[in-house]
Amino acid sequence: MTLLLNPPSVKAGWRPLATEGRRWPGRVLTGAGLALLPWTACLAATLPPGQAAAWVSLDLLEAAALLTAGRRLLRGAPGHRRPAAAAALLLLADAALDLATAAPGAELATAVAMALAAELPLAAVCGALALRPDRPAAR
Repeated sequence: MTLLLNPPSVKAGWRPLATEGRRWPGRVLTGAGLALLPWTACLAATLPPGQAAAWVSLDLLEAAALLTAGRRLLRGAPGHRRPAAAAALLLLADAALDLATAAPGAELATAVAMALAAELPLAAVCGALALRPDRPAAR
């Protein structure tokens, strides 16, 4: 009877999968973090070594923060706020540095497009998630 009430697969602190309100941002953050990995490899292969080290480091930190926050949201686990806040700050820094270092013309247009289409909206989502309190999953 005890085995039926407390199956071995259910551990203390177990939480069910995230509710739909946490699932879509978790998917967005996880997808963005995964998308940064091939982009980072492209940067490492095409930029001069000094620039590559800086941009690859920044993008890997962004990917780690996005993947951590996204995974926690998808699993319904607490603790998404700090990695989401870190991702928001890193994305804002990335957009600012892209815009500040872009050469006039096509490079600047690309930096503006990336900031408006990807980095700033994703930073806004991360910022909103960072301000949203952890809610325990329903039992």
